Amino acid sequence: MAVHLTRLNRSSILYAGMFIFLALLTACAPSPASPTAGATKTGVTTPTTSITPPTPTPTLTAPKPAPTSTPKTAPARYTSQLVLQGGTRPDDLAFDQQGRLLFSSEFDKISGRVNANGSFTVLLNDSLGPEGLVALPDGSIIFAEQDANRIVSLAPGSTTPKVLRQLPGTPSSANCKHGVDGIALDPTTNTLIIPDSPTGNVYRMSLDGKTFTLLASGIVRPVGAAVDSQGNIYIADECGGAVWRVTPAGKTTRIGGFGMPDDVIPDGYGNLLVIDLQPSIHALIRLNLTTGKRETLASQGYIEPQGLVMDTHGNIYVADDYANIIVKYSPA
Repeated sequence: MAVHLTRLNRSSILYAGMFIFLALLTACAPSPASPTAGATKTGVTTPTTSITPPTPTPTLTAPKPAPTSTPKTAPARYTSQLVLQGGTRPDDLAFDQQGRLLFSSEFDKISGRVNANGSFTVLLNDSLGPEGLVALPDGSIIFAEQDANRIVSLAPGSTTPKVLRQLPGTPSSANCKHGVDGIALDPTTNTLIIPDSPTGNVYRMSLDGKTFTLLASGIVRPVGAAVDSQGNIYIADECGGAVWRVTPAGKTTRIGGFGMPDDVIPDGYGNLLVIDLQPSIHALIRLNLTTGKRETLASQGYIEPQGLVMDTHGNIYVADDYANIIVKYSPA
């Protein structure tokens, strides 16, 4: 969770962001104390907003396999819908094997699952600050604990995480030295990509945590991670204003020109989707890796955008922890 720079002037950022957001959506509900694991938060509605004319409130069901014939170009327009508003402060995002949206909340110290009616169910209370998460086919969830700078696993139905690996870095409250943030699954090797934020190193780790290999170093603060279908790894460098690409052969390339990129995913069309949380930007950006063209897909309504994920239908989900929302962007 990137709070070390954006909270230097939190009051002004919050006021400005909320003013914009009130003009577009509805006021966000305040964060509660950490709920009990397994409890369902009620009273959280799912009002609809849009970039283009409003569409019905969505339901979160398991995504179907992508169609055989997919468009050759990325969508030009999206409509937006709230799938979660208020009740918690969502950070990183993932889908479980049933296609249900999972989130972590480093601020509220919980991990949860979004329900179809706009409420959420708490899966885990974790005082060590849950961040990036990956869901495995057996129903277990591997996630990062920022305050402890370690990777843990939560078995189905369990309320006690198992430690898989203590990371080398030592987290602190200094700028750009907070603990581990986002992690990613590399489906081409069935391993995990682990950015060790305090050290600036990126590692490949086996699912059981026993194998741990250095992939890249010298990144200022690696936070978000993603892998494309060819095995190229993308790392968001929040304090370095860049995204890094690491090829399967180990070649690294720095893509600069960003403010504070926090999360990144490939969209399947040769583009990268990047969340930039620098206060003057606060946007979801699409970068064409071939041409270098950059487009702002969304920015209004954000206060501190963080998590980013895309489903098999091309719907994009963005979590904003300070606005207390998760927004779904559907191709128009």
